[in-house]
Amino acid sequence: MKTAQRILVTGSAGRIGRAAVVALVDRGHTVISFDVRPTPGVPAEQSIVGTLTDVAALRAAATGADAIIHLAATPDDTNYPRGTPPNDGDNFVSELVPNNIVGPYQVMEAARTLGVRRVILASTGQVIAGHLLAGNTPVTVESPPRPRYLYACTKVFLEALGQVYAKEHGLEVLAVRIGWCPRDAGQVAEIRGSDLFQDVFISPGDAGRFFAASVETDSLPPFAVLYATSRHTHALRYDLSESKRLLGWEPTETWPTGAEA
Repeated sequence: MKTAQRILVTGSAGRIGRAAVVALVDRGHTVISFDVRPTPGVPAEQSIVGTLTDVAALRAAATGADAIIHLAATPDDTNYPRGTPPNDGDNFVSELVPNNIVGPYQVMEAARTLGVRRVILASTGQVIAGHLLAGNTPVTVESPPRPRYLYACTKVFLEALGQVYAKEHGLEVLAVRIGWCPRDAGQVAEIRGSDLFQDVFISPGDAGRFFAASVETDSLPPFAVLYATSRHTHALRYDLSESKRLLGWEPTETWPTGAEA
């Protein structure tokens, strides 16, 4: 295990972000949080409020970091499936491009220019949703993308971006296809009604332990795709073996642990 580090967590006030912050702080790391609102549990001088398009603020937050956990993003499509006019708009240009395309580029540029050697990028199971719906499970890290919709397309870009920066600039980059950690009571109800959703659920505790392992592991390949979910209750949907092999991480919890926390 690496000694205590300085870790920048973007999207630190979100559902997964707060779980990552708690786990990192509990393990003695110094967390610099970066979000559009203050992050609970982080001292004010370490909680930076800003957007991913605020390059100066982002670079200030990344200065001196040993690793970046990049979780900040617009979290989904505004309309899926698309409705009929006039309810057929999307948020691609207004939100997905600035936050999920330009934002990750700025994060990777900050890492490159400031000498941050390890970046963990939050992708999504929506990248391979087509495999899940077709029953081609468990989905492995070798499975090609079959994205759900526009939000998932931005995460395909995110993964490709990480691979390019690892190859061209010598960074260690993990792209993590994270399961579903519900953000509100409505999402909890959706998961409760679906065996598939329960199997791709990830608890805050398992998520926090995953991200702690991602920065504490001594050695990583230049680039890797991993999956992170809690233990399945019905059927194995994501192959978690690479997460165990590279990070020594395995989930310990199952749905609905922590879902309504």
